[in-house]
Formats: sequence, structure tokens, C-alpha cells
Amino acid sequence: MKTFITLILSGFLFCVSLSGQSSIKEDSIVNDSVKVQLPAAKNQQLILWTSGDREVALKMVFMYAFNCKKNSWMDNVRLLVWGPSGKLLVEDSELQEKLKALKDAGVELYACKACADMYGISDKLSILGINVIYTGQMLADLQKNGWHILSL
Repeated sequence: MKTFITLILSGFLFCVSLSGQSSIKEDSIVNDSVKVQLPAAKNQQLILWTSGDREVALKMVFMYAFNCKKNSWMDNVRLLVWGPSGKLLVEDSELQEKLKALKDAGVELYACKACADMYGISDKLSILGINVIYTGQMLADLQKNGWHILSL
């Protein structure tokens, strides 16, 4: 009987130890028929760009995103274009050039489809090489997985 109880207790402790590790594994979500990878949280940066202010874009968003990736400050860097920032981006050729440099450096580019549709710019953002998807669930999942979120 004592051996049986020891066996059950050992199995329980093993299961508990496995369940504690699940929060750091890679995961993915399916969003608008697009599979979006959710790497483990360590050193992951999402820059949530919502401002329609050009100076914010030039002096903060693009500069930080580029240097964060180029200098390996974070393992993964994503830029999420959300709201007025998308409108600004499709109207400004200098920002489009800076966006190309981000993409070339390896920054992952996303835009909120709901926001882009409100401005009528989803196709224009896609042409710029941005993944235009519904991003609410992605943002929530990244936060749950411990991503660093910088909102500008």
C-alpha cells in the first residue's frame, strides 16, 4: 500500500512539474486564416504604433525599432501599425522608406485590419509589405505570453 501511494504521489508531482513549464514554450494562434507564431516571451518586443504624429514616427518608432533589431537588444521585434499611424504611413514616402529598412533589418510588420479598413488603406499597407490582419487577439496573446509592449 505504501508503494502504491508513493507511486501516485510521484506521478502527481511529475505532472505538476510539467504544467509549470508550459508558459514558456512556443505557441501559435490562427488569426484571419493566417498562422501567427508566438515565440517564448524572453526578449520579445512589440512596438504598438498608434500615433498619427510624424515626429513620433521618425524620432521614436522607426529609430527604436531599427536599432532594437540591428543591435540585438531583443530577439524578436514586431511593429504593429494601428489606427492613425497607418493613415500617416500610406501618405508619407519618407516613412515608407524607413519601413522598408525595418523590414530589411528583420522587424516583423503587422497592421490592424479593422483600423486599416476604417481608413480604406488595407491594400496600400499590404503593398508596403505589412501583414494586415485582425490584431486584437494577437495583441492579447502576446501580452499573456510576456512580450514587452511599447505603445506610442
